[in-house]
Amino acid sequence: MQKDFHYYATYCAAYLAGYSHEESLAICYSAQFVDLCSATLLSKLKAPRSAATTQLQLEMMDARADKVGLQDITRIWASFHFLPYDLYAEREKCGKKYLDKYRLICKPNGDLVVETVNLAKDKSLQAAGVAMHVLADTWAHSYFAGTPSFAINNTNYHFYELIPDGFIERKIKFIHSTSAPDDFENSVYVNSLYQTSENTIMNLGHGRAGHLPDYSFMRYKYLPAWADYDEILKDNPKEYFSAFSQMVCALRYLRGDTDSFEKDTYDTEKVSPWESRIKEILIKRQGEAGACEDWKAFGEELSGCTIDDFDIDRYQDEYTAADPDAKDDTFLGKFILAALSQKSMVTNRIFKSGNKLAGYSIDYQKKGFRGNRDFLSLVGQRKGGGAE
Repeated sequence: MQKDFHYYATYCAAYLAGYSHEESLAICYSAQFVDLCSATLLSKLKAPRSAATTQLQLEMMDARADKVGLQDITRIWASFHFLPYDLYAEREKCGKKYLDKYRLICKPNGDLVVETVNLAKDKSLQAAGVAMHVLADTWAHSYFAGTPSFAINNTNYHFYELIPDGFIERKIKFIHSTSAPDDFENSVYVNSLYQTSENTIMNLGHGRAGHLPDYSFMRYKYLPAWADYDEILKDNPKEYFSAFSQMVCALRYLRGDTDSFEKDTYDTEKVSPWESRIKEILIKRQGEAGACEDWKAFGEELSGCTIDDFDIDRYQDEYTAADPDAKDDTFLGKFILAALSQKSMVTNRIFKSGNKLAGYSIDYQKKGFRGNRDFLSLVGQRKGGGAE
């Protein structure tokens, strides 16, 4: 997903869930900031680099392809963008190396999405925003894994866009020019370069499918490698609507309106009056800028307030100017704590499943703290889980 959903649509979901305008802005800012909080930015702020929730293209180009480097990549992308669906999934006739990657495939309504939402309970608005980013991406990024893998994330030539007007099936053409925009009219899209190396970053996440998973209007069918190239249909408008309804449900739980959050639950009652308007935005064939305008207009109609445009610099001065012992109380300080907590929880769950692709994790409560000092701040405020 992109800014249209992580920022503006998340604002709408938060407001419908009962949060105030200002609270909704804090939640949606944090949800969008997940796509921008890189180690490079954190270094500039003199903040913990371990709190990185994304990697810039230049960072990816310099990323190590050894075991430690791949673990660092996996910790970020599996924790925040490709949350694993089933860490104990079974598959016949495959070795442990393949099975470990297979178990990192992202889909909605897994156990970890419930843990992600519960982790944000009684925490900051920033923690709610981080959780909403992770939850939403389980829908958009279904069927891909947040670890480099040709065997899991590759696709082949069989890739068709399904266009409702006239029920057209149009073969998609992929190109590899990073400067070229996607051509919606002719179904020409940019994707990552085909490389058979198992661990190249070209085979990370949905790179081989380009930005197709990020467009709410997109419907397509393709043959993923992990499914033995059996055809899978992806209906983004339907799934994005489910994501929105599930966010409202999760946010009502975080706000205290409901007693629990469970898998496969959606707040259809709160969303129902606006269903046609939301679906109208989702199916509109347009890029990120147009979708942002539509969601922003809808959000401002809901609240009667102006939704400020996202500004990556907005809270940086507050953080850098704060005394060392007060940084955790700033806007970005609270985001950093939420990011560290989410990454720690997911890394711990992957490690406990017997999978080392995200590195090692030690349970604080059983063995005390033995990990990266960036995570010391979590020891006193966590209810469970581990550290990197």
